[in-house]
Amino acid sequence: MLEKFYPDRYVDSTYEIDFEDLYENGYRGVVFDIDNTLVMHNADADEKAKKLFYKLEQIGLKSCLLSNNQIERVERFNKEIGTKYIYNAHKPSIKNYQRAMELMGTKRENTIFVGDQIFTDVYGANRAGITTVLVKPIDPKEEIQIVLKRYLEKIVLHFYKKRLKK
Repeated sequence: MLEKFYPDRYVDSTYEIDFEDLYENGYRGVVFDIDNTLVMHNADADEKAKKLFYKLEQIGLKSCLLSNNQIERVERFNKEIGTKYIYNAHKPSIKNYQRAMELMGTKRENTIFVGDQIFTDVYGANRAGITTVLVKPIDPKEEIQIVLKRYLEKIVLHFYKKRLKK
C-alpha cells in the first residue's frame, strides 16, 4: 500500500546526483521542485543552482521547474536559471507532470523527477510514471503544514528503508 509513495532513489542532496550518469542511461529530461530541493524555502537561485542548470544544459539534459508556488515565486527563482517552468502545479495531480514532459519534449521513460516531499513530489511523479529521486530537505525550518507532513513521511521512509534492506 505504501509503495505508491516510495521513491526510486533517496539521496541526501540534489547536488550529489550524477546527472552525467543519468544521461548515459538514457534520461533526457529532469523535472525539479524548487523549495528545499534546489534552494532553501523562498530563496533565489544561488550559485550552486545556477551551476547545476548550466551543467545540465552542457550535458544535454532538458529541465523544467514544477512548483506548487505562485508565479511570482517561480519566476523570481527562474530569473537567472532561464529554464522552462510550471507554477501552481497542483502536485500530486499528474496533469502538470505530463505538461512538463511536453515542454521538454521527453517521455515518461526518459524523464526523472527530483523533489523533497513524498506526498506531493514523489507521489505525483510515481502516478505519472516518471522515475523519482527524493532528496532530504535543505532546511529543516518549514511551514507548519509541511512540518506535519514530515511526520507522516517518516513513517513511509521507515518502511521504504526496511524494504531496501531485504
